[in-house]
Formats: sequence, structure tokens, C-alpha cells
Amino acid sequence: MPVSRETLRKLPKAELHVHLDGSLRPETLVDLAKEQKVKLPVTEPVELAKRMHVTDAHNLVEYLDRFKVTLSVMQRPEALERIAYELVEDGVKDGVRYMEIRYSPILHTHKGMPLTETVEAPLRGLRRAEKAFGVKTGLIICGIRNMSPDTSLELAALTVAYKGKGVVAFDLAGAEYNFPAKKHKEAFYKVIDAHVGATIHAGEAYGAESIAQALHYCRADRIGHGTKLYESPELEAYITDRRIPLEICLTSNVQTRAVPSYEEHPVRRYFDLGIVVSLNTDNRLMSATTLTEEYWLAHKKLAFTRKEIDRMLVYGFESAFLPWREKQAMVAQVQKELEAIR
Repeated sequence: MPVSRETLRKLPKAELHVHLDGSLRPETLVDLAKEQKVKLPVTEPVELAKRMHVTDAHNLVEYLDRFKVTLSVMQRPEALERIAYELVEDGVKDGVRYMEIRYSPILHTHKGMPLTETVEAPLRGLRRAEKAFGVKTGLIICGIRNMSPDTSLELAALTVAYKGKGVVAFDLAGAEYNFPAKKHKEAFYKVIDAHVGATIHAGEAYGAESIAQALHYCRADRIGHGTKLYESPELEAYITDRRIPLEICLTSNVQTRAVPSYEEHPVRRYFDLGIVVSLNTDNRLMSATTLTEEYWLAHKKLAFTRKEIDRMLVYGFESAFLPWREKQAMVAQVQKELEAIR
């Protein structure tokens, strides 16, 4: 089957790994900065988009530096609600049917917003978007690796408090090197004891050992990135056999130098091994990408065929933090649509 950008845009997609604070519209960033009297590097949206697009990072830490700009305008409830709503709207235009949006509430309390409101506000945006566009969404709360494990424990408790109210999982994000996941294991025990899903950024800026910690110390259900998994064939086999999904983000991995180029990204290897992989944007603003573009890159740079792309799309829905019966119904519908779009 021929593959084109337009065909890919029409295909039903699940977005499992996208950051709220990395996916603002440039125009919204400008609007919010004006309202809040926050100074931006530039105030013209097109130029601002260019400034926010990371092309000069040498590692993950440098890539994350741009988030200081977006977080500066995300300290009010109305801003969080608007950004969440618009992110879903942008996803819908790109063929996204299910979206899990992640962020760390603690990063939105610098001007006094209560932690509970940092969750309620984006949830209001997601509920409005679900009603307006007929899609399904979920919110993932992130602990931060380079913050205190006590902070992660507090955020884990927040995750549990909003179980069944729109929050679907707990994550650990932030600088990976020198900040091991096992230091935050108590937070994950709290989440797991409450029967809530867990995903962890691992193997992006550090090796396979980081992935092993996420799985064996913190009991992650999914792995965010997992780029360095190839360093341990035994761990590759473990993940393959247990059907542990990898949330792959091609463009941001190139930007952070996790891989030298698109052509050398190990997702081709992982897929061929039978590992459950799906593609994701990570940060639509900083990576200047869409989910359609990520699948197009997989086709052009890594020779993924339409049949293989369909398999990855289904993997995305199968890996969602959704009740099993609801997920099965969604997968069945997606498979019908994929058959119909040629």
C-alpha cells in the first residue's frame, strides 16, 4: 500500500507520550504572556516557534531548558485548562483518537496555585475537549527525577486521589543521568498498591540499567523512550516476552542526541524483534512535530511499510491506560478503520 502524509494523517492514532508544558501553540504562549505580563524571548508567534524549536541541544538537560519559557505562563488555572483543551484539539486535527497527556503538577505551583487545582484545571480542559471532539483522553502525573523522593511521594498520592477522575497513571520524568529511578520507588509502591498504572522515562539519556531499574524497582507497566534498550539483549528479550510497551519519540531522541540520526534509531530493531512500540511526539512545540510527521519519518527514514505502521498504530491503542473492555472495543474499531483507509 502506498504511504503519504495525507494518508497517515487520516489514520486513527493513539498519543501515549506528550508533555503538556512542551506542546503549547506559539500563539497561545504569546497571548498568555501578554495577559500575565511575562517576558518572552520574542513576541511574534512564528519567530517564537523557531526559538522554541530545539536545534542546538547537546543532551537532554539542554533540551529541557526551553521548558522554563512555557512554564512561566502555566502558573494559573485558566492557562492550564486552555492549553490542555488546545492540545487535544490539535491532536484531533492530526487524526488522534486517544491521548494521554503528562505533566508534573509541582512545576505549576510557583505562584501559589494549590496542587489540587493544578490537576483540576487541565482535567476541565480535557473534559471539554472530549465533549467537543468525541475523543478519549487521560492525564498522567509525573514525579521529577532530580527532585526529592518525598516530592514524588506527594505527587503519587495526588495521582491516587484522582484515580477514576481522569488521571490514569504516574510517571517519572526529568534529567535521567545521576538521578536513578530506584530512589523514587516508594512513590511507585504507593501508586501500584492503589492499582494505578505506571510509566517511566528511562533509557533516553542513560543506558539499559535505567530501564531495568524502572521495571524491577518501580514496576513500570510501560517505558517512556527506552532508546538504549539495545545495550542489553537480555533485557530486550525480557521486554519482548512480557509485552512491555515502549513509547518511542523519534524526533526528540535525535534532538537530545540519544541517537545520532533518524536512520540509526533502534525502533526498527525493536519492531523487528517483536517488541510493542508506538510512536509519539513527546513535545509538539520543542520538537516542531506532529504524530503524522513521526510516522512519516518512520516510513521515509526507517522503511516502515503501511502494514507495519498499522501494526504500530494498533500497538498504541493496545498499550493505553484504559479498562480492558473499553480498550478492546477501541482496538476493534481502529482495526476496521485501518482496513478501510487505503
